[in-house]
Amino acid sequence: MQVKRIIDGPAASLLMEPLTALVVKAGEAILAVNRAAMRVDGKHDGSPVTEADLAADRIIADGLAQIAADVPTLSEERTQLASPPFRDSFFLIDPLDGTKEFVAGRDEFTVNLALVTEGVPLLGIVAAPALGLLWRGIIGRGAERVRFDGVNIGAAEPVRTRTLPTQGEPWIAAVSRSHGDLRSEAFIDGRPNAVRKTVGSAVKFGRIAEGSADIYPRFGPTCEWDVGAGCAVVTAAGGKVTDGKGGELRFGQRGDTGFIIPEFIAWGDPRAAGRY
Repeated sequence: MQVKRIIDGPAASLLMEPLTALVVKAGEAILAVNRAAMRVDGKHDGSPVTEADLAADRIIADGLAQIAADVPTLSEERTQLASPPFRDSFFLIDPLDGTKEFVAGRDEFTVNLALVTEGVPLLGIVAAPALGLLWRGIIGRGAERVRFDGVNIGAAEPVRTRTLPTQGEPWIAAVSRSHGDLRSEAFIDGRPNAVRKTVGSAVKFGRIAEGSADIYPRFGPTCEWDVGAGCAVVTAAGGKVTDGKGGELRFGQRGDTGFIIPEFIAWGDPRAAGRY
């Protein structure tokens, strides 16, 4: 029987450094894979999975068993082991977000780890190993950008989201290279003088958190593990992530369609969500 455990902000802060080291280690394993020679398989939903995804997932699973064995885990690569709904705290993992970017030889792929408490992402780490950058945060305790090289982790730099662009200033929208949709494009067109910044994977959440973009809309289905870590980082940095109508996102409940998020918007300035 799974022991129930609720992790709050102070407890999460004690986990941040070991979790960061674990995510960086998973990123190192991804970079060690020869993309030119690796095997690429298709999952039941048509998305690709590689040996890099699986290697990172093994490292994270083993690490979490040492760091917090009593906390349940939901990983993209081990959904069959999940026992939803998660009512207390659980780890939400995407061991390699942006597999299409990775397979294509690009650098904008990430390792995403979130700690979700009572349906809300509390702690998030989004690491881009090929860029040597990670963004992390705990809601109520701020967000940081950290540079790393291999397993060597540099000093943390506090980050905050941008305030709402003033009249005449352009909105900067982070847009996906691989997952565009007409509704998202129309939403961006509705922002004054919108400028699109093409970014892969959950790096888009990092760009919102550090203040280099204002919005990231996704009016198409994605999965909780794609969003959870970025949601925590953006919120910790002063922003907000909502559903497509400005409402709250909930994680770990699992509806009839699985762990699907139909649509979401990441806002750098929470006031913008009120002017939807």
